[in-house]
Amino acid sequence: MAQADLIASPTSRKLRIFAFDPSVSGSFNTASIGEITISIPWETDLQPGPVGEYIEVVDADPASSAFYRPVDLNDRRILAQNGLAPSEASPQFHQQMVYAVAMTTIGHFEQALGRVALWSARRDGSEETFVRRLRIYPHALRDRNAYYSPAKKALLFGYFPVSIKNASNTPGTLVFTCLSHDIVAHETTHALLDGVHPRFNEPVNHDVLAFHEAFADIVALFQHFAYPGVLRDQIARTRGNLAGENLLGQLAQQFGAASGRGNALRDALGGKDPSTGIWSPHKPDVHALDQIHEPHDRGAILVAAVFGAFMKVYKARTADLYRIATEGTGVLREGDIHPDLAGRLADEAARSAFYILQMCIRAIDYCPPVGITFGDYLRAIVTADSDLNPDDPYGYRLAFVESFRQWGISPKGMRSMSVESLLWPTGDQAMDEAGVAIDNAEMNALVAVERAAYGYQGLTETKRRGQRVRLRPWDLDSNRYNTWEGVEKNSAALWAWLVNGPGKKLAPAIGIVLDHAIKNRRTIFRSPTTPGALAVEVHSVRTALRRTARGGTVSDLVVEITQRRRGYFEAAKQAAMDKGSGQPPDNGDFRYRAGCTLLIDPQTMTVRRVIKTVGDIADNGELERVRRFLTGDLEPNNAFGHARAAMMAREPFALLHRDGEG
Repeated sequence: MAQADLIASPTSRKLRIFAFDPSVSGSFNTASIGEITISIPWETDLQPGPVGEYIEVVDADPASSAFYRPVDLNDRRILAQNGLAPSEASPQFHQQMVYAVAMTTIGHFEQALGRVALWSARRDGSEETFVRRLRIYPHALRDRNAYYSPAKKALLFGYFPVSIKNASNTPGTLVFTCLSHDIVAHETTHALLDGVHPRFNEPVNHDVLAFHEAFADIVALFQHFAYPGVLRDQIARTRGNLAGENLLGQLAQQFGAASGRGNALRDALGGKDPSTGIWSPHKPDVHALDQIHEPHDRGAILVAAVFGAFMKVYKARTADLYRIATEGTGVLREGDIHPDLAGRLADEAARSAFYILQMCIRAIDYCPPVGITFGDYLRAIVTADSDLNPDDPYGYRLAFVESFRQWGISPKGMRSMSVESLLWPTGDQAMDEAGVAIDNAEMNALVAVERAAYGYQGLTETKRRGQRVRLRPWDLDSNRYNTWEGVEKNSAALWAWLVNGPGKKLAPAIGIVLDHAIKNRRTIFRSPTTPGALAVEVHSVRTALRRTARGGTVSDLVVEITQRRRGYFEAAKQAAMDKGSGQPPDNGDFRYRAGCTLLIDPQTMTVRRVIKTVGDIADNGELERVRRFLTGDLEPNNAFGHARAAMMAREPFALLHRDGEG
């Protein structure tokens, strides 16, 4: 047997990156933590670019009419030194940086959701095409911008010259957004969220765009805590007080300073007074959401609420360490804290931050398919964690509820903010409320969907050659193309069960309208295959496989179902179009969508959770609310323009990130 056969393949690849961005690495006080080495999954077939299973880095620079040589991370010289050394001047390091940070972000998603990550499909009319790789362009724009493009299925990073002269900036030098850990993680998160919820870039209320921005910031911020050296350094510098000013709570320091802000692009913990330059922490304000509507500023409230929950848990988990270190007084003596104490505090901060990040990512499977609100997200966080870890010994869920309440975030129509009241209803509860029932035999008709998810005979990507394989369960080892193809087949099977099969009985309980004879709702889209029937769209039937705190596994089928309706900016025209019969002559001014997310136990074929939008597709009241939002009646100072412009734009995130918002 050859020696090579005795050596196991690597499981990870080590690469060097900027821990934050070049400004931190170039500062005398923080240089020791400016550069770090991280481990990402080993890709055997990684090609120069890098081009792997998930990512394709394409380094074209249109502004300079250049195409930079792609880095080969399998070059033995590069492998021997854990990747290229961090460099602002090397395009090849820029390629390495975006690949490493994007793969780290993908890893956090896959670990939380228990399945391989999929990018949103490319759509051409009614046809959908599998997107294997997200393209990343490190030098796409000579502009103070970076954004995710849903149309191109790509991340585009800009670079720009500094025009400010001060202690932090030298005019004429270049700032590359692709060298900011936080910007790369932020934009990758936009793409990952779009892969799960493609309708979350349709702003139909104050919170949709703000949620996309906040969620991307949350992932980027909490990834800071995954880097042990950085975490221990900041714990030591702050003497364990993570509520004070520190790098862990800041986003894109170099970008913010070069953009004229004088500090980080965003700070989850506080900010500097423009007149005094003194940093002070954010104080929870229950009225903040009533006054703030710009997406980034509104999203910052959600980030602050999540960080507030983290701080509550962190303080609770470290209270005993402070009692020991202070002999019960709770007051640390002057000077540096002991390295052992810093290490233990860092361990607790890392555990808490990792769990918080996993809670936040897992929750996206528990959100309604359209029209997300901050209150919906709180319910999603609480319900997802309750299903996975009923005991909650450290009080994570209560910390979230309390922090969100302090920031004035609450679900619409809730009579209580207790943890139990916030749980999304079970299938039995939803059916009892709707006065419907479905028996075991009718639910067991869904076995076809279960078989499709866990091992049907399906065609592979090489189906044109007639090759067939047996698919494995959708876990972290699954073939991504087969997984995507399975989503499509499962969606068709569940649609048939719901629309034409015994699942019809479930429709009232899950907020789906199937009544063919519904009156004065002509603007609801009809089925192209069944004359007169209302259209029902099953967008995905994906699986989630998660490990519980007790070591067991929980699996779900996550089903998203929506319906759509033509909306008109003029209420009178809406009423006119709704009357009569037949399809309206146009497609309307906007789309009103409603529907639900179902979580189904694939073993018992029971509906575990029902997560409905506030109104169904026939709800004129909710349609009116969306109309008023898009026409500006619900927004002061024309702030609604962000939403309406983004809804009409081909590149909503480019529009959202203009003017250096990141």
